[in-house]
Amino acid sequence: MVGASGILLAVTALVAGETRSWTQSESADFEKGVIQKLSLRSDGLLTLAPRSREVFDTSAAYLWALARDSKGNLYAGGGTGAKLFRIPPGGPGKLLAELDGLEIHAIAVDARDRVYVATAPDGKVYRITGNAKPEVFYDPKSKYIWALAFDHKGDLLVATGDHGEIHRVTPDGKGKVFFQSDETHVRSMAVDAADNLIVGTDPGGLVLRITPAGEGFVLYQMPKKEVTAVAVARDGAIYAAAAGNKQPAAPSSPMPIGAPPAAPSGLTVTVNQPGAPAGAARPPAPTPAAPGASAVAGGSEVDRIEPNGYSRRIWNHAQDVVYAIAFDSSGRVLLGTGNKGSVYRVESPALSTALLTLPVTQVTAFQTSPDGHLYAASGNTGKVYEIGPDLEHEGSIESDVFDAGMYTLWGRLTFEARLRGGQVAVVTRSGNLDQPQKNWSPWSDAITATTGARIGSPAARFVQWRATITAAGSGPSPELESVDVAYLPKNVEPRVDQIEITPANYRFPAASSSPLLAIVAPSQTLNLPPLGRRSTITVPPPPFENTTTTPAMQLAKGYLAARWLAFDPNGDNMVYRVEIRGAAETEWKLFRDKVAEKYISWDSTAFPDGEYRLRVTASDAPSNPPAEALTGQMESDPFWIDNTPPKITALVAVRASGKLEVRWHAADALNNVAKAEYSLDGGEWTVAAPESKLSDSLELDYVLSLEAGTGEHTIAVRVSDANDNQAVEKVVVK
Repeated sequence: MVGASGILLAVTALVAGETRSWTQSESADFEKGVIQKLSLRSDGLLTLAPRSREVFDTSAAYLWALARDSKGNLYAGGGTGAKLFRIPPGGPGKLLAELDGLEIHAIAVDARDRVYVATAPDGKVYRITGNAKPEVFYDPKSKYIWALAFDHKGDLLVATGDHGEIHRVTPDGKGKVFFQSDETHVRSMAVDAADNLIVGTDPGGLVLRITPAGEGFVLYQMPKKEVTAVAVARDGAIYAAAAGNKQPAAPSSPMPIGAPPAAPSGLTVTVNQPGAPAGAARPPAPTPAAPGASAVAGGSEVDRIEPNGYSRRIWNHAQDVVYAIAFDSSGRVLLGTGNKGSVYRVESPALSTALLTLPVTQVTAFQTSPDGHLYAASGNTGKVYEIGPDLEHEGSIESDVFDAGMYTLWGRLTFEARLRGGQVAVVTRSGNLDQPQKNWSPWSDAITATTGARIGSPAARFVQWRATITAAGSGPSPELESVDVAYLPKNVEPRVDQIEITPANYRFPAASSSPLLAIVAPSQTLNLPPLGRRSTITVPPPPFENTTTTPAMQLAKGYLAARWLAFDPNGDNMVYRVEIRGAAETEWKLFRDKVAEKYISWDSTAFPDGEYRLRVTASDAPSNPPAEALTGQMESDPFWIDNTPPKITALVAVRASGKLEVRWHAADALNNVAKAEYSLDGGEWTVAAPESKLSDSLELDYVLSLEAGTGEHTIAVRVSDANDNQAVEKVVVK
């Protein structure tokens, strides 16, 4: 039987190279995992989440509004069907009233614990006293009622849609338009300590302050179209959330996000009014998207408007949409969002915490209580939850699956945490499937020391960890900042995938040469396309963007060069050994050793003309111990070294019919005759075509018929092969 240490030695012998680390410490890292009963701060800090529990399942599809009376009774309403539910403290909830309408969008409670409920469409305000039958309290003659709020005098403010009006209603049920906006909908509303109304609108995304005298002033125009929630903090600052991208040209009567009967963007809004008198209103909401619907385009943003009027963005999210704003006992901002049912806490303009995620699609409304509990209403499905102030005793995060890319030895797992009397325990598992479903190893023994320990999971391609955070009794939450896994992949041999012999008579610059010193005229350089991309190279090349993976080549008569593609699966550094062999030779001769670049150049005139091959061997020795370094190699296609020019024979020139007839024969031993030219009496060189019209043979014949006057003439001919070797001969005609 082989002991554990023997197994470790056996595995270690299979691997080599540099130890690597998989570190997760950022919020984006942890968001990829599965988080249960933990809060995640935007800087990556994990702590225990506030304790939450379901208080009441209304069986409704969604809830839009939530309010509380002085006795601690909660009132919830939504749709479909305008049903109002009452949830007594510590007791089961029940249906209190079923009103005439399709939905309830706002609920308010006055100082005498009378409940006011707004319905839609063809909105009306109903009043319910105790267990008495509901009565119509006020009809604003508007299609939608989005928000209800009481001022300090006890008048009810009613925010409406279709005409963007706010009505003031006295306790006897008599009301009239108090403020007429230029917007289609007054979507959200709160009352500050001075009895000013703070309202948010759609579609202009305005935040207005309206004095008790009915004078309006735009505090801020948000970048989004619909202000879904507003709230006033203890210090008088205003928080406003908005969603939905603004359209270049909106229709004359746009439907607010989520408005019935069709809710294209799926928004709901509810406003909590901290600092308002006991029994103050807790307003409205529209319709969240159906299960599985996509989030509102552009997500949401939340702005803080200071008492002096200065505004700044304190939170934004590309997908989540804010439906509700509240404050915790410390005055920090809480946000209820969809479409993942998340509750956020804003710590500062640069820092926020995803407190918890409820098992619903949207958190649509908040209500606080004097004992520090936060109540949340939800959409899809309509439930009421109690949140905090106590923390969960235990929570966990299961990381995403890490793919090392190959068979890998797992090393030490360490984590950074402040235990604060509690414990952080991390376990791991590994496997060779990309999903940890079946045929993975079981979870390992827990690692509880921050100094870490060696992972007990077997070597494999994939690994995953799970951290469990546990508080000590009712003590503070431990804080987990990061998890680090050391690993070492099995060393795999490098590969050479392609070898290319570059055009003759060009060379790569020396590795040590400075680009500033190697200044060459553009006509004397050659830029090669990346290897692997099929391209026809001409010499001199046409101008094209230099995207080569090798440096520009320089004109150098008699030189040849080669370049290659090489890859190491481990990402190791490599060096190369280059060997050469002639066609008639049986052994490879070392040509270059310990080459760091993926190219070489050489003076081919030091070799006899003939056919050759190169062999390139890649080694990962720079990144591995000598005994564990691996190699991979490839042979090139055959290529020719040819430094001998063609031969020109049988060059004659005679007069015939008033012209000069010139004939010659050109032959090359290794390459096709590529080009022939002639010059008459020292004039410019002119291309001459062979008799066959094609330059496709080792031997070619040429015939010229030239216009020339009487007297003596000299005809020079020049012939080049494919390697630009040239021969020149001349003939004189008298």
